[in-house]
Amino acid sequence: MHAFTRRAVLGAGIAVAGGSGPLTSCSAPSSASDDAHGPRAGSGNATPTPEGYVSPQGEEVAAAHRERGPVREFRLTATATSLDLGARTVRTWAYDDELPARPIRVTAGDTLAVRVANHLPHSTTVHWHGISLRNDMDGVPGVTQPPIKAGASFDYRFTVPDPGTYWFHPHSGVQLDRGLYAPLIVDDPREPLEYDEEWIVILDDWVDGVDGSTPDEVLDELGGGMAGMHGMDDTDSGDDGDGDGPRPPRTGPSRILRGARSRLLGGDPGNVAYPYYLVNGRTPDDPRTFRAKPGDRVRIRIINAGGDTAFRVALGGHTMTITHTDGFPVEHTTTDALLLGMAERYDVVVTAQDGVFPLIALAEGKGRAAMALLRTSEGATAPGPSVRPKELDGRLITADELRAAEDVRLGPRDPDRTIRMRITGSMKKYDWAINGKPYDPSQRYPVRAGERVRLSFINGTDMWHPMHLHGHTFQLPDGGPRKDTTILLPHHKVNVDFDAENPGLWMVHCHNVYHSESGLMTIIGYRR
Repeated sequence: MHAFTRRAVLGAGIAVAGGSGPLTSCSAPSSASDDAHGPRAGSGNATPTPEGYVSPQGEEVAAAHRERGPVREFRLTATATSLDLGARTVRTWAYDDELPARPIRVTAGDTLAVRVANHLPHSTTVHWHGISLRNDMDGVPGVTQPPIKAGASFDYRFTVPDPGTYWFHPHSGVQLDRGLYAPLIVDDPREPLEYDEEWIVILDDWVDGVDGSTPDEVLDELGGGMAGMHGMDDTDSGDDGDGDGPRPPRTGPSRILRGARSRLLGGDPGNVAYPYYLVNGRTPDDPRTFRAKPGDRVRIRIINAGGDTAFRVALGGHTMTITHTDGFPVEHTTTDALLLGMAERYDVVVTAQDGVFPLIALAEGKGRAAMALLRTSEGATAPGPSVRPKELDGRLITADELRAAEDVRLGPRDPDRTIRMRITGSMKKYDWAINGKPYDPSQRYPVRAGERVRLSFINGTDMWHPMHLHGHTFQLPDGGPRKDTTILLPHHKVNVDFDAENPGLWMVHCHNVYHSESGLMTIIGYRR
């Protein structure tokens, strides 16, 4: 069994939020139907469910998700704040004034109860990324819940079925590209992996509050002033959060990325030239340091919380053994480096050497990097922010080379239904869409409970896309890993299979937040 110390998360200075701590409450959250709070989940959608489809608040959803296990209670406050990134201090939005917010940690089978208080000037929601949760808790405004308006709160409550590395973030406009994110770690009560310490690493690309830039301005610039018209929450289109006025003109410099190329990503690596790249909220000028002893087996949970950046990750002086991706175990595979698209997660185990070593997250194709340090000797001299360990150019394992662990591998079965999703659009017009149709909340791709469903992602564009399915994990071909997000390279096709066993209305979208907010998303709906 593992014997990690729970101080060892997110590097120095960030503690676990578990059964006690700043995010937890000893008393149950009061009813969200009180006058001071938003509507309780289950009171209705912002838009009605089309006839013939399972409603997120329907009896089928309730029947599929009976609560079990102890209830773990947390409080989370979204607020405007100032954050020290190391290189500079910025005004932005964050949960509980921290970047990243403190982890929420539970055990598989627990019921998670989180009261989210919205102290932002705009409405918001929280999406619990990768969790196979009940549909009315999925956090998609206008689909699974009404938005949480400024000054209101919302009670999320769901049983967490599967152990693994997950995270949470807004699903409203481009709020994801601010500071609103944190890990959600689900422990396995029968953990088979042996390790001594644990290090949670969250990667991010940062623009908000730098020289006047905001993610909304970046979206407007990318779309020629028209982007965001298909956003998930139209209350975020106005300058006051009420949707009754245009955003002010851009005050920051141009953030459009030009001339960058990546062989690993098949060409253009992204759309946005970020001024900073972060590990656990810090720039390489003042990095986080994780401490262990020489010889310790360290489990590193790596999460890409970026808005527009894939990261190539390596730990100088070490090889990594991949044990999980997107929360689910894989057959153990050794590598020097990893490539993580936005929203992907990898768990690796390393045996710590003696000294101080850079964990480098290279912004793939963008020429800059984020950094943290692994220190096992106090006398060793730390490398500078420009260091690039040779492991970055060593063996790199991609998800299609992995195989799911036998106990989570889908059984052999032909698909009952194939849904073809061709990705269309271009950087020039910024008209991203699925099958030529930009996002429309009334659009549905139907499935039925019990089916084996194949999603056939076909990329007809010159840009790569990390494609994400809510509420389920799919499997890559030929016994590949179980995942909820997969990299789709330009002019490539990827077939993924999942079992339709979680009724409701579920988003499928690109996890480049600027692509999704410009139309690259749709909905899979369970038929009644």
